[in-house]
This record gives sequence, structure tokens and C-alpha cells, in this order.
Amino acid sequence: MKSAEPPVVKQPRRTALRATTLMESIYQDILSRLQHDQIGDDERLLDYEIAKEFECTRMPVRQALLRLVNEGYLVATTRGFVIPVLSAVDVREIFAMRRLLEPAAAVAAAMSMDEQQLIALQAATRKCKRGHERHDMALLMQGNIEFRQTWLGAVQNSRLRNSILRFSDHSRQVRTTTRDKADTARMISHDLQAIMAGFQERDAAQIHAAVIGFIDDAEHQYFLGQDVAA
Repeated sequence: MKSAEPPVVKQPRRTALRATTLMESIYQDILSRLQHDQIGDDERLLDYEIAKEFECTRMPVRQALLRLVNEGYLVATTRGFVIPVLSAVDVREIFAMRRLLEPAAAVAAAMSMDEQQLIALQAATRKCKRGHERHDMALLMQGNIEFRQTWLGAVQNSRLRNSILRFSDHSRQVRTTTRDKADTARMISHDLQAIMAGFQERDAAQIHAAVIGFIDDAEHQYFLGQDVAA
């Protein structure tokens, strides 16, 4: 007697995976715009406009925007989502966290960095120097971004790397405030060359001191001429 065939169990459709993937794409797109200063301080992000841009419903857009709120990149208002305005206390706390995280991470990165990453760092350092010499702030800032992305790419601890990226992204207001100041270009070019020298020699003490110096100089530039009690 022929045995009965086992019943076929139908697998559920994975519509949730598709929605999650779409939300992640929207999240990454908006995050990239924030990181590259493509969203203005007075600009309001509206979920229905972004949904129209991505040709989707508002749900994955709102999920992406609320995730950015939870991570501190945006603030929800009754009229959309906006970039948060940092107080002097906020800025000092960000710099304090950077001092705790970045020097040790840069030292660890130097110990695991390969030759291609060193070459990329050298190229980014030269780009910063050209930007300074040509008074081209866009070129200099691009070199600065590439330098940071390269050495962070050598950090093996993903949680540490993501924390540093987040605090760096939150200091967007600092970047936009300081980049037009006279000494900013010189400071960035000089300090990156000092960090690069440490990476080149894989000198932990030199890297640690140079990264601290860079952070201290950036904080000084931000508060230069400002009412620090604000």
C-alpha cells in the first residue's frame, strides 16, 4: 500500500522583510544627507514628501525618521522633523565623549591598519593640505571626512566605531559654525598631518596626543568669540 504524501506546509510570505529593507534604505539615505550637510538647519522633513520621493507609503518613512530621532539626529515637531540645535552644554558634552572614545580607537586602528588604508590616509591628508593652500574649504572638508572614514574603517570594535560616528555626526553644528573661521582650515590641515605622522610610525603615544590636540583645537574654534554661557 502506497504511503500518503506528507502535507505541504506553506511558508508565510516575508512581506515584513521587504518593509524593513525599505525602511533601512530610507534611513541610510536621510542619514547620508545629514552627514554631508545636505539638509539645512531651517529645513523640515515631512514624511509624505519623502514617501512620494521613494514611491512608498508613509509607514517606512516614519519608522526611519523616528529611528533618527531616537539616535539624536533629528527632533520631532508638530510640523515635521528638524535638525536639533545644540546648546553650549551639548557641544561640550560631545567633545568630552570624543576625548574618551577617539584617541584609544585611533591607536587601536593603527595597530590593525593595512597598507592600502595607510595610502588612503595619505591621500586624504594631501587633499586637506591642497584645500588649505587653495582656500577651498569644500575640498578640505572632503579630505577630512575621507581621513576619518578611513581610520575608523580600521577599528575592529563595531560598537566603538558606531559610537564615534554618531558623536561626530552630532557635531554637525560645530562643523558648520567653525568652517568659515579664518584659522579652521590651517588647524585641520596641521592637525591631520600630525595624526598621519603617528599612523605612519604606528606610534601609540603620538597618535593619542595628536587626536587629543585635534579635538581640543576644534572645541576652541567653536567657542572662539561665542558667549560660552549661552
